[in-house]
Amino acid sequence: MLDIYFLENTNRSFNDLYLCYCGLEKCVPLYSFGPAVRPNYLIHYVLDGEGYYYVNDNKYKVRKNQGFLIEPNVVTFYQADKDNPWTYLWIGIDGDKAKLYLNSVGLDSEHLIFTYEKDDALKEYVLEMLKHHTMSDSDAFKIEGLLYLFFSKLCEDHKETSSLTREENTNNYINKAIEFIQNNYHNSIKVTDIADYICLNRSYLTSIFQSNLNMSPQKFLMKFRITKAAELLYNTDLPIANIAYSCGYSDPLAFSKTFKKIKGVSPKQYRDTKKETTKKFLLSQ
Repeated sequence: MLDIYFLENTNRSFNDLYLCYCGLEKCVPLYSFGPAVRPNYLIHYVLDGEGYYYVNDNKYKVRKNQGFLIEPNVVTFYQADKDNPWTYLWIGIDGDKAKLYLNSVGLDSEHLIFTYEKDDALKEYVLEMLKHHTMSDSDAFKIEGLLYLFFSKLCEDHKETSSLTREENTNNYINKAIEFIQNNYHNSIKVTDIADYICLNRSYLTSIFQSNLNMSPQKFLMKFRITKAAELLYNTDLPIANIAYSCGYSDPLAFSKTFKKIKGVSPKQYRDTKKETTKKFLLSQ
């Protein structure tokens, strides 16, 4: 069962920016909406859990304290995670300057995902909007004020984020990607999983890896796995198949081929050579 709180604003007395509707929803596992097209802008902000946002052939994993923008006349689909379904709030907006204001807080067709972790202000503003449901002139002014406060919070956060240089932002993305690989290389992760984790599309992630590390994320992941496998071959007596599984390979034969391609020798030859070298060194002491 879904828990939904919803308000539709029928008193639209303002032109620059106004609220169309807002709400808060606790979703059941795999609850989805779409494919659908909206006539206005729509912002979702995740209060708890996680889910997936699909737009323009891109898939974004969106977690607690992150949000996503839906643009008018664009086909979108989004779905709650099966194990940790999201609870989110949303605000539908329109107005002559809606696009301009969204751009000022860093949201546009190239930047659809945002993060806000400071406090519960966004939630509090929407909950306050839901209280003003009589659609009186007084309510209209209160809702309009809360909407601008909502934008002011996004703007504050965007200014702090945008104060980073482009190089710093790129380094942050790369560091997060590498951290994800370090923590998950033993699982059957793919480049799309890395991109989803840091909320980038795969092509952009690949381009910053190529520009800064001279290799693709796929190659970095492969080399990282083989490096870990080499450590296990040298430091343990685990069977080679077990080492393959421990480094994210479901097929030991594919692992052996990849290992030889990178190291120049098979896993067995690598282990034997390293241990023989160590033995000779110890005997010479």
